[in-house]
Amino acid sequence: MLLVLENEVDPELRYFGREMRSYLPEHTVHDFANEGGHPSLSEVSGVIISGSTAGVYERAEYPWMNEEIEFVRELVEREIPTLGVCFGHQIVNHALGGSVEHRGLTNELVRADLADDPLFDGVSSVLPAVHGDHVVETGEGMETIASTEHNEHFATRHRDVPLWTTQFHPELTNSLRPRVGRDFGWQETDESFADVTGELVFENFARLVEDHDSRDSTSPC
Repeated sequence: MLLVLENEVDPELRYFGREMRSYLPEHTVHDFANEGGHPSLSEVSGVIISGSTAGVYERAEYPWMNEEIEFVRELVEREIPTLGVCFGHQIVNHALGGSVEHRGLTNELVRADLADDPLFDGVSSVLPAVHGDHVVETGEGMETIASTEHNEHFATRHRDVPLWTTQFHPELTNSLRPRVGRDFGWQETDESFADVTGELVFENFARLVEDHDSRDSTSPC
């Protein structure tokens, strides 16, 4: 079972989360932005931390972020496979001692330099970016696995535990682009959505979760 953490504070923008969940196998959702608290990890095999239009530096306005930061640290300590997306990328790195800054909105397809990582199996280097905040210093144990001209730390992973993060939105395909354009604007570039395969990140992560479960089940007592 996957656990999805919903972090969007604007109800009108929660379509990102709904679109993301359409690519997932069996899962449950915990609404951190409205409920806070500590979601149960009973029978949870992996966690996905979703995006948000809130910033990690707005914790005074959104105190639930402090609870989520502690929850991220627990996921790392317990080595539960985790994927952070956009805000999820930022809060994971912040929770582990990294830094996040607002750098201005990027809303276009970008070309990324992707590391050889199983999260990116079949994923094209053309990826959708819709964000204003950047991880400017990665958290402890986190290594950069993707970068672009505008964003040095476009994706990261932990060197010791099954933890990955992406600044880009894997769920943002051409079908979602008109809605995103209305809400955030959209800059056309020479890149094409015909080359975007970022949604494979979710399939790859689900496989990594299964592989992790298989290794745990065959480990000696």
